[in-house]
Amino acid sequence: MKTKINILLGVLVIALIISSQGLFTVDQRKHAIVFRLGEVVSIKETPGLYWKTPLLDNIRYFDIRTLTVDPEEPERFLTSEKKNVLVDSFVKWRIVDVKQYYISVGGDEQRARIRLTQTVNDSLRAEFGKRTVNDVISGEREQIMETMRKKVDVDARKIGVEVLDVRLKRVDLTSDISEAVFRRMEAERKRVANELRSTGFAESEKIRAEADRDKEVIIAKAYRDAQIIKGEGDAVAAATYARAFQKDSEFYSFYRSLEAYKQSFREKSDVMIIDPESDFFKYFQSSKPKR
Repeated sequence: MKTKINILLGVLVIALIISSQGLFTVDQRKHAIVFRLGEVVSIKETPGLYWKTPLLDNIRYFDIRTLTVDPEEPERFLTSEKKNVLVDSFVKWRIVDVKQYYISVGGDEQRARIRLTQTVNDSLRAEFGKRTVNDVISGEREQIMETMRKKVDVDARKIGVEVLDVRLKRVDLTSDISEAVFRRMEAERKRVANELRSTGFAESEKIRAEADRDKEVIIAKAYRDAQIIKGEGDAVAAATYARAFQKDSEFYSFYRSLEAYKQSFREKSDVMIIDPESDFFKYFQSSKPKR
């Protein structure tokens, strides 16, 4: 009896072991292929717990998350002008058909990366060969990336892969082309600078000429106004002298003589040679009033 119980327990343990080997799980990050004696029997794409035939079936998992192909070194391509450019790019991709992926590249991620890299390089070579340096650096960069994504995705579908994005991180000129471009840019900047200097000099001369003309006009107007004011003042003075002469001619003559003396003997060093008996000194000759 005891022997039978031991045998039963042993069979039960073996059954449990075999049953545990027949269970497997698939999480949301992966898909699984179930092989039976090397042949594909089913594809598990939905996360969950599954049963397999112990000892006959084996499972292989494939990561379906987005992956990146990012070469370490930039590739060299020729433009339509036969000029070399260095292109640094990357590709975002993921597995969408696990069975096709396994059949095409044996489920080897490295082989898939090589295939995608070759496809991207071939497409870039074709696209860059139709465009100039200016187009590939700035002018049509977005268009190139979108065209590349579509072309590479068509080829990638053949191996069960979807290409989500193709990006050009950097497009640089080679050293010899860069030097020539820099020299051309420098010459262009010098030309623009000289043109601006010439324009500025012409404008400054124009402003200076206008300022000189305005100055002459202002001075002429000021001189004209001064002469008018002076003439008006002289007229008022002459009228005042005339009225004073009419009222008292002797006093007027005396006043005018004093003004003449003051103007003639302004400085101590002033010297006049004149006849003392002349009319100029008549008010010095006698201080007696006339009767």
